[in-house]
Amino acid sequence: MLPEYDVIVVGGGHAGCEAASAAAQMGSRVLLITMDMTKIAQMSCNPAMGGVAKGQIVREIDALGGMSGIISDLTMIQFRMLNRSKGAAMWSPRCQSDRMRFAEEWRLHLERNPHVDFWQDMVKSLLVEKGRALGVVTAMGVEIRSKAVVLTSGTFMSGVIHIGTKQFGGGRIGEKASFGITEQLTALGLEAGRMKTGTPPRVDGRSLNYAVMEEQKGDENPGKFSFTDTQPLATQRSCYITYTNPEVHSILETGFEQSPMFTGRIQGIGPRYCPSIEDKINRFAERDRHQIFVEPEGWHTVEVYVNGFSTSLPEEIQYQALRKIPGFEQAKIFRPGYAIEYDYFPPTQLQMSLETKQVENLFFAGQINGTTGYEEAACQGLMAGINAHLKINQRPAFVLKRSEAYIGVLIDDLINKGTDEPYRMFTSRAEYRLLLRQDNADLRLTPIGYTLGLASEARQAGVQQKLVDIETMKQALANLKVEPEQINPVLESMGTAPIREKMLLQTLVKRPELNFENLAGYYQPLANFLADYSSDVIQQVEILTKYESYLEKEEKMAQRLAELEDFKIPVNFDYDKLHAVSNEGRQKLKNIRPETLGQASRISGVSPSDISILLVYLGR
Repeated sequence: MLPEYDVIVVGGGHAGCEAASAAAQMGSRVLLITMDMTKIAQMSCNPAMGGVAKGQIVREIDALGGMSGIISDLTMIQFRMLNRSKGAAMWSPRCQSDRMRFAEEWRLHLERNPHVDFWQDMVKSLLVEKGRALGVVTAMGVEIRSKAVVLTSGTFMSGVIHIGTKQFGGGRIGEKASFGITEQLTALGLEAGRMKTGTPPRVDGRSLNYAVMEEQKGDENPGKFSFTDTQPLATQRSCYITYTNPEVHSILETGFEQSPMFTGRIQGIGPRYCPSIEDKINRFAERDRHQIFVEPEGWHTVEVYVNGFSTSLPEEIQYQALRKIPGFEQAKIFRPGYAIEYDYFPPTQLQMSLETKQVENLFFAGQINGTTGYEEAACQGLMAGINAHLKINQRPAFVLKRSEAYIGVLIDDLINKGTDEPYRMFTSRAEYRLLLRQDNADLRLTPIGYTLGLASEARQAGVQQKLVDIETMKQALANLKVEPEQINPVLESMGTAPIREKMLLQTLVKRPELNFENLAGYYQPLANFLADYSSDVIQQVEILTKYESYLEKEEKMAQRLAELEDFKIPVNFDYDKLHAVSNEGRQKLKNIRPETLGQASRISGVSPSDISILLVYLGR
């Protein structure tokens, strides 16, 4: 018989790995159960981490003490900082990953933790007694008990794969689906739904003609995700860009009558912001081409990911259309693209800690909550693992506010707004995105991670020293002035207006076209001044200088919001007595049962007037 565990994590994907790592790091004895131990941390879709808003999440995971950033740094083959031409709030790190190395490093990390055990099997049901999760039962009939369960089932629950008119059960191509848990949870009172996602064909890179494609190199001075001492890349692999054309579209259209999406065989809703190629040419019929990103899957493999060509059309249609794309004329396919439908549970049924409201000590993370993307899954897994450990040790739940992290925005959106389509993070979802930049994630979150027992003492000390250095540089900069005759030749060479009188250097840096780096290249006193500070500190001070007024505005907004967030609503508050509140608002409040007034104010269907009435009843 297996021993009793503190936390059982069901599923070895990105959410499950972060959940197991976090709970174990905090001291829980963890069992990770997965159907195939060779597929731990499998990159089921594209071999990449980060991107717009997603890169911010990876840096936040790292700052808290999670592992996705470190694993990405150890296994990346290319790094790019996206949106460099825009403001600092939009800068987003992204890397191409070595798919096999990524999975290997995650497994090795988990195996190095003595608090993590493994069990290879399918979980067919949960042990639930008196409304509390007490473990799991596997397909082999093994009963394993625990104090808490974190369910991270990905696309495996009742998964159905579609390729043209063919359909068969599976959680990924070549892997069987799981059954039993959905039926049990719906019997316990949870509502379930269906979602859909897809993936493109994989091709043999040796059969492609890269000479006719646009090369996309990594950054000249590549960055990284982790705030630890992981090393940036010395060499990188290029990606490539090509395009579809009207001939490609015509061939794809011949398969529409066999498309499971158009014929209604797929009932689940797919990701709006990552549509299949057939969906793109149907919805955007006026466009005669769509961009295709050709992404290598690792350092040493010839396998290539065809980003932008996700499809569930018959394999012969995929093959014919693919070969009409420039550079793909002789393409060999390793396996076709496919769509997959799976069960999920609307996340409005969760508490802010990601614990289910119907079953105590049962936590959900990842695609089971209606999200899409490795990064969205990983951050939920981190939060669920943290909160599972805290719950069984009678400690308060850990919840990040919208003004503290993109992770807080994501979970708040899921719980209060719900989702009926795969949820993906965007910078536009975060109203405080200037505060929640990728560059300051350590300053925001590492002290919290240290308090939780995730971030090390060395990391905390590094953040504290960085804060001291930032303040020292800011104070020194406040006294650094330049004379017109010294700086005007530099300004004129840069095409910006000269100054007429002595001016603070920090005032000059607020000009959009100027920054410390380009000024220091021409102005030696500034170069001498900057030599005393690290590049991270210089970047922080520059951003704080350039966006000072905007940052102050967002901080004031966040402080006002905090007043509502701190106002708790009694757990058993009777919403039926709020007769002046709209029927929709009252029903939503009863279903979600928000923990704070701030949370209540963000529930879809609850109006500002409803909040005013609630305030009156709460005695404010």
